[in-house]
Parts: sequence; structure tokens; C-alpha cells
Amino acid sequence: MIQEIKKHLEEYVHIDAVQYLQEHGLQPALYIAPEHLKAVCFFLRDNENYYFDFLANITAVDYFPQEYFEIVYNLTSIPFQKQLTLKVKLNAVRDLNELPEVPSVSEVWRTADWHEREAYDLMGIFFADHPDLRRILMPEDWVGYPLRKDYQDPETYHNIPIK
Repeated sequence: MIQEIKKHLEEYVHIDAVQYLQEHGLQPALYIAPEHLKAVCFFLRDNENYYFDFLANITAVDYFPQEYFEIVYNLTSIPFQKQLTLKVKLNAVRDLNELPEVPSVSEVWRTADWHEREAYDLMGIFFADHPDLRRILMPEDWVGYPLRKDYQDPETYHNIPIK
């Protein structure tokens, strides 16, 4: 199935939409070029052969000390009882004022709104065109992204000891 999807994405979305096909491991995955992510997601949701109507999860993974993050999208086609994993690989920008960026898919699936806010809040991934990208679990004035592997816990928060 994944080979067929790759072929259709290259044919109907863009020849460079799929960067890499990961066939090993428990979940085969398609690595998607960030600039084609939204078009790929619309195609997978709207195409009658696939109808991936449910975004189950978005996860951000930090591969520190390697210099990249991956954003993992777990899709489900409820009518066809199929699952698909998409991944987007991003350079690990570690500057807190310049976050790695990927397009938001909240326009494709409403569930992305919450998942993208979590990935933004805890990993510092910026989702371009998200309708309300702000912290969801951490206080607005928190410095840093706690799930990054290079994160250092602060000693205090508003003069309150943390440790």
C-alpha cells in the first residue's frame, strides 16, 4: 500500500513530495518535503482511494545530539481501516528565537490544532499558518522547550525554586 501511495503522491501532488520511503521497522513511513506537506495531507484526506479522515496524533522527536527533529503524523482511514505514518525531517535549530518551521495541517484536520500547540509548547516547533499557536501546557512566559533533549531546567520560576 505504501508504495502505491508514494507513486500517487508523486503523480498527483508533486514529483518531490516524498523525500524518502522508510520500509523497515514497525511502522513504514513516508518522509514528506515540508513545502508539500499540506497538499499531501489534503490529497490523502480527500482521495476516494485512501480517505485518511482522522489524524490520530502528531509527535515531535528530538534526535539530539544529531541536528534534526522529526514531526510524525499518524493518520487513520476509518472507512478502510488503514493507518499511515508521515514524517517531516527538520534541521534542529536550537536558537530559542529562531524555531524550526513546518506548515500547519489544522486546516486539513481539526485535531491538528491541539497536537501542533503541544509540539510548539514542548519542543519549539513553529507551525506556520496555525490559527492560534500559543503555549498550551506551559505558562506563557516560560523560557525554553522542556521536551528537547538539550533543555536545562531553570533553578527558579518567578523567584520560586523549582528543584
